[in-house]
Amino acid sequence: MSTQDKIQREILPIPDMPHVGLTTYDAKDPDTRYPPIEPLRPPAGAPNVLIILLDDLGFGAPSAFGGPCYTPTAERLAANGLKYTRFHTCAMCAPTRQALMTGRNHHSAGMGCLPELATSAPGYSSIRPNTCAPLAEVLRLNGYATAQFGKCHEVPLWQTSPMGPFGQWPTGSGFEYFYGFIGGETNQ
Repeated sequence: MSTQDKIQREILPIPDMPHVGLTTYDAKDPDTRYPPIEPLRPPAGAPNVLIILLDDLGFGAPSAFGGPCYTPTAERLAANGLKYTRFHTCAMCAPTRQALMTGRNHHSAGMGCLPELATSAPGYSSIRPNTCAPLAEVLRLNGYATAQFGKCHEVPLWQTSPMGPFGQWPTGSGFEYFYGFIGGETNQ
C-alpha cells in the first residue's frame, strides 16, 4: 500500500502524518532514517473534474443536452463524463454560481441575490460562511491542481478592490490560479 493510499481524507485539511520510528539527534547516526517527502496527490483512480458554467444558458439550448445550439466539444465532454440535469439554477448568475461552487442552496451559501444588492440579512450578505467549503478547496486539499477562468461574480462588492481582503476571491476559495475578472464587469 502506497503512502497516498494511507492518507486519511475524511478531515480537511488532511492532518500531517506523524513520524513513527526512532528519532535520532545526529544526522550521521546509522539508524537515522526518515521516509521521503511525497507531494499530496489525488487518490488512485480519482477523476479529472471540469465544471463549465455558462451564464444565461438553459439545459435546452446546447446540443449536448438535446438543444438546437451545436456544441461538438461539449458533446464530446458530456459523452465521456457525467451530465447533471437536476441542478437547481437561480434567476441570477451569482447565486447560481455560488450554489454550484459549494453544492449548497444559494441562501445557505450567503448569496440570495447579486453581491451588488447584498444586505446584512441572513442568506443575503454575499459572504460565503465558513461552513460552506467550496468544491475547489476540497479538491485542492486532496492534491488536485485547481484553476478558475472567466467571470467570478461571487465576491462581496466591498472586497473587490486590489486592497482585498481576498478570502472570497477565487484564490482564497481553493483555486490556485485565476484568470478572469471579479464581479459582473463585462459587456456580453
